Amino acid sequence: MKRTLLSASFVAVALAFAFTNGASAQGRGHGGGNGGGRGASPGGPPSGVGVDRGLGRSSDSSMGRSDEGRDNASTRSNGRSDAGLERARIASQNLHDADNDLRHHPNIASDMHVNANALRAGYQTALQTNPNLTFGNYVAATRLAKNLGGRNPAITRDAILAGLANGDSIGKTLRNLGLTDDEAKAAKKRVENQIKDSKNNR
Repeated sequence: MKRTLLSASFVAVALAFAFTNGASAQGRGHGGGNGGGRGASPGGPPSGVGVDRGLGRSSDSSMGRSDEGRDNASTRSNGRSDAGLERARIASQNLHDADNDLRHHPNIASDMHVNANALRAGYQTALQTNPNLTFGNYVAATRLAKNLGGRNPAITRDAILAGLANGDSIGKTLRNLGLTDDEAKAAKKRVENQIKDSKNNR
């Protein structure tokens, strides 16, 4: 009887021990799983860090290109702006000189039977196309068109101004419009004398 009780007690203790070890092993198994999950994190990029690093590199690269692009665009834009400002400055100075000529020599307009304000307005419009056009050449183009246009329909003020804007002289422009070299020289000389007379007759 005692042997039976001892055997039963031994079996009970063994079962309890086995159960305890099984539970402990299961706990370690779960813990190991969690540890494995946590262990994966150090192996990969920390949350958000890898993405931020990528954006940082992309941003740096992009900023480099965009900065260079802005610098190039700014340089090109400033070049255009500077040229535009210079054109405007030259045109403004030429218009100022025209105002002085008209104020001191009112016969420049009246001798051509043209209103001074209309002559100035036409000159101002022409400066938008060719800011280097002098008032003297504009007046000469106007007079040449009046003197020659009746016999030579191709010779208009606009045609002469176009030649001047192209960098041609008045003489070359007249030749391009159909006059001979002698005719161009005579026409130019006539206009020069007319303008001179207008300035002398106050």
